[in-house]
Amino acid sequence: MQHLLLLHGALGSEKQLAPLAALLKDSYHVHAINFKGHGGRPGDGAFSFEGFSETIKAFLAENGVGKCFIFGYSMGGYAALKFALLNPGTAERIITLATKFEWSPEIAEKETAMLNPEKILEKVPKFAASLEALHAPLDWKEVMKKTADLMRSLGDGKGLSDKDLHQIDVPVLLCLGSEDQMVSREETEDAAGKLGNGKTHTIEGAQHMLERTDPELIAEAIKAFIG
Repeated sequence: MQHLLLLHGALGSEKQLAPLAALLKDSYHVHAINFKGHGGRPGDGAFSFEGFSETIKAFLAENGVGKCFIFGYSMGGYAALKFALLNPGTAERIITLATKFEWSPEIAEKETAMLNPEKILEKVPKFAASLEALHAPLDWKEVMKKTADLMRSLGDGKGLSDKDLHQIDVPVLLCLGSEDQMVSREETEDAAGKLGNGKTHTIEGAQHMLERTDPELIAEAIKAFIG
């Protein structure tokens, strides 16, 4: 049975991938991990895609997994592509969902404006409570701050370049929800064209939030692409 690694998104943890993992466990050896500093997993220093890539590499080595398929949601998709760039020949195929590729200082500022712990505590206390439970015993406010800093680094041009995307020659499927308000069809198709072997797939009715997307539709797209 083939190995499939699931990677969570920003502010998330492996727990958000449990419904998808349940649908895929009969077809693959499914693994899900917490990036350092997420889901209660300790992690020092700033978040970086180099660091996330090292976490993936270490997990595969520790569990005796050679080449594997990777699914990444949002930030997890970006991490999967960075991992493939830094570790050629390790990823069999990559599937992403709701991964944003268009970044600038202005876009980063717009996205990080929503990552204000004090405002969230005041206006959406239930969301704050869910983040506290998800990342305990870590401080969810620190998780949010580091996530905002990571987004700003992308806005400053420290993400995947056009050259980087072209060098990723494994087959990649970039999935996008038709109702995603954060990631555009144009940027997704543009990224697919710059990848060495990329294509796109639209999930009708899906929004950006993973929890608002039917996991069965995601599982179908993964299975169809892996073959």
